[in-house]
This record gives sequence, structure tokens and C-alpha cells, in this order.
Amino acid sequence: MTRARKSLLFHGGFLAVLFAAQFVLSDFHHGNLARIMVLSVFAMGYNVLFGYTGLLSLGHALFFAAGMYAMGLTTEFLGFGAVASILFAVVASAALSLVVGALALRTTGVAFMIVTLMLAQAGYLTVLHFGAYTRGDEGIVINDAARTLAGLDLADPTVRYFAGLLLLAVCMAATLRLVHSPFGHVLIAIRENEERARMLGYDVFRHKLGAVIVSGTLAGTAGAFYGLLFGYVGGTFATVQYSILPLLWVLLGGAGTVIGPFVGTLFMFYLIDFSSGLTSAYMLVAGVALVLLTLFAPQGLAGELRRRVMPWLP
Repeated sequence: MTRARKSLLFHGGFLAVLFAAQFVLSDFHHGNLARIMVLSVFAMGYNVLFGYTGLLSLGHALFFAAGMYAMGLTTEFLGFGAVASILFAVVASAALSLVVGALALRTTGVAFMIVTLMLAQAGYLTVLHFGAYTRGDEGIVINDAARTLAGLDLADPTVRYFAGLLLLAVCMAATLRLVHSPFGHVLIAIRENEERARMLGYDVFRHKLGAVIVSGTLAGTAGAFYGLLFGYVGGTFATVQYSILPLLWVLLGGAGTVIGPFVGTLFMFYLIDFSSGLTSAYMLVAGVALVLLTLFAPQGLAGELRRRVMPWLP
């Protein structure tokens, strides 16, 4: 069996398990998993840039919040429905990613990290400055009319779960397609040795810009769906915390693996949920777990699975 077929069967089986889980999970875990699936798409977007291209960004909250507010503001002030607001959010995220990429990619290394962080902070301050429209940290509650799609109520737990699963499946398939494409192979070559990729004749800047656009668009799409499915858009999602979280999710799950972002998001979500019931210093527990994983599983959970058992895992 070829590597591509093994990969397809594995990820298809994984999605089938998530589909079946909907019928057996308790209400608590059912709601959690719906949230995790959407957030893992955010992490997938980050993984395209960090895991496959080798660019460390500290500003992905900008894209997540941009998609969320593009959806929220159009439903609140322009009366857009679910489909129109999501499409607008995707286009807005892609356009913003293009601008940010064109600016940030003029730098490299630590400077790239700082520029992306500064741009994300500028985005957060913009949200606060236009508080009359964005309502700042208070946020916007999405009206019920905008949370209806083809007669289905997206606020309904079952519909919300399957919407999250559909989003995850589409984005996972797109990421798999990207990884196996010539464009994805060039991104990996840039990650491994940028100068050699340039010497081989590849337009490194163009490919890195493409990676930023794909990454930012996925993050913005996740933000739009998160706001729509859970009915809230707020300035908190534009803070630096939401630039750090996808990095942690990808590191825990396995950078450069398609399933790693979901694994890392699931692990971190339940680690924080469990530890917060034991102590108020739950982030310290998360930090210790991250250090231990860095020491004993440096490639992340899915990365170690690939190294030890499944070398064909993309």
C-alpha cells in the first residue's frame, strides 16, 4: 500500500471516529469537542506556516480575530446571513494575510517574529479604538437570525458539532492536498534549507507569501466559524494569548504533521480543564507538561507517533 493511500485511510478513519463520537459523548464533552475541532483548524493554519515552512509567527491572533470580526460586524451592521458572512470573512482574511505577508516577509528570523507580534498588537488596539462598533472586550453577541443555515439552527449542539466536523474535514483534506502538492514540497524544502531551495531556482519569497496567505486564511476561517457557532465575537480573541496558543497546540501535537494540531489542541484543552479543577496555577501545569514533552517527545505527540510507528504519516 502506498504512503498516500495509508495517509488517506488513516485520516478518513480519524474523521469517522469523530463522526461516531457524536452519538456517545456526554453533553459536556460533546460541546468541548465541537470547540476543539474549530480551534484545531486555527492550529492547522498556524502549522502550515510554522510546521511546514519554518516561519515562527507571534501574530496569528490578528488573522483569527479578523475572520471573527469580519463575520460579526457584517451580521451585526449589514444584516448578512451565515453563508455571506463566512464568505466575506474568508476573503477578508486572505486579503489581510497578503498585506501582512508582503510586509513581514521583508524580514527574517527574530525580526519576522517581532513584526508579526507588532502587527497583531496593532490589530488588538484597533479593536479597542473602534469600540463603538467592535464593543471591545465586551464583544458582540451574534443574533439568532444570522446563526441559521439552510433552515438549520447553528446554536443547536448537534448541528454545531457537525458544522465543526465538516470544517475540520474540509481543512484537513485541503492541508493533506497541500502537503502532497509540488507547492507543499517546496515549502518543506524552504523549511529544511532555504538557501538550497533558492539555489535550485525556486522563488522563495513567492512560496513563503503563499504560505502566509494559506495560513492566515485558515486561521481567519476558524475565527469566523468560532464566532458563528458559539455566538460571540470579542476583543479577547485578538490578544497575544491567541497568538501563543496555536504555537503551543502545534508544538504539543507535532509540528509538520496534519493531525498534530488537533492532537495538541485536544491535549491542551483537557489538560487545562483538568488542572484548573485542582489549582488556580493551571497554566503552570500546562507549562510543565510542555517542558516534559519537549524533553521526552521533542517532535510532539503525533511527531513521535510518526517517528516510532508510522513513518508515512504526513
